[in-house]
Amino acid sequence: MPAEDPIVPQDPADALAAVAALRRLADRLEDAAVEQAMRAGWSWPDVAEALGVTRQAVHKKHAPRLTAAGVALRRRR
Repeated sequence: MPAEDPIVPQDPADALAAVAALRRLADRLEDAAVEQAMRAGWSWPDVAEALGVTRQAVHKKHAPRLTAAGVALRRRR
């Protein structure tokens, strides 16, 4: 399937607002998916690989929120 150029609103303010809204949506989706994975027993390296980031990056971004939500996080052995 060939890549298509995105449809960009003519008004830069509208285009930038759309970008900001998509980033917020992507962040919420990532938060939910990481929480789901951790509750299912995934390790930090598993989550990091799926997201294409380092284990340290995903841990730093998500561990505080997951801990506050009561998710039991796996520890290194």
